[in-house]
Amino acid sequence: MRKIIGLITLLFFGFAQAQELNCSVNFNTDQVGATNQQVFKTLKKSLTEFVNNTKWSGQNYKGSEKIECSFFFTITTFNVDQFEGTLQVQASRPVYNSTYMSPIININDKDLNFTYVEFQNLTFNENSFDSNLVSIMSFYANLIIGVDADTFGLEGGSKSLENAQNIASVAQQSQIKGWSQSEKNQNRYFLINDMLSPTYIPFRKAMYEYHLKALDLMSNNPKAAKENIKIALKTLTEVSDTRPNAYLLRVFFDAKADEILSVYADGPKIDVAEVINSLNKLSPTNSSKWGKISY
Repeated sequence: MRKIIGLITLLFFGFAQAQELNCSVNFNTDQVGATNQQVFKTLKKSLTEFVNNTKWSGQNYKGSEKIECSFFFTITTFNVDQFEGTLQVQASRPVYNSTYMSPIININDKDLNFTYVEFQNLTFNENSFDSNLVSIMSFYANLIIGVDADTFGLEGGSKSLENAQNIASVAQQSQIKGWSQSEKNQNRYFLINDMLSPTYIPFRKAMYEYHLKALDLMSNNPKAAKENIKIALKTLTEVSDTRPNAYLLRVFFDAKADEILSVYADGPKIDVAEVINSLNKLSPTNSSKWGKISY
């Protein structure tokens, strides 16, 4: 009996302290020709284990609560142990009382460059820069956890976002592209600093309003959910009023544009004039999509 109780306790704590992410990693190597593909298979396995087996926060996640995410590498240059290309980072969260997974992150990082030797150990140290690959993966792991938490509680992801900011700060010493504030204003440095800037608090508030206050109501009261999305978009306009071309607005709509169109294309009708006006102001590049929303 004591052994059974011990086993149950072990299982309980194993599940209670489960890591946060359920991540898939994939590579597109079409552009590097007939190179040694084994290194990519090894790297895929190593990265998957690194992200999924690392405990990134002090929060306890049950197995069913793990955040679904993916890292898709497109390698454009490969020479011995040098890799360059792009990285598509995506993550989603479940919508209450449904099987639908709502995208919360869809970022295309074009500053991917790293050194990797096959079977190299991947170890994260928050206080030192040891590998650009490890720093990039660790940065996005914390970003995903932070953004996900923001959708369940107002500014609930601050700790994880601060962890991501610390990773970016430490990585700046490497002078590797993607981390510096002296570069373009749409890299990792600006992404995380904008998220934690008081100027962009409305972005994080809108993420909370959009998900917990709106999407999570969709199954029980779709009309109220649509009205609350309207409120979230109005909150988001506070960002555009201050920073019309803010990077975070692009981040939001890269993840949400198709979903918003789908929400207003079906179900109970509401007055969408204000919605369309807000959308055209917030994301004019998606105006063709907003034109499909019917009054």
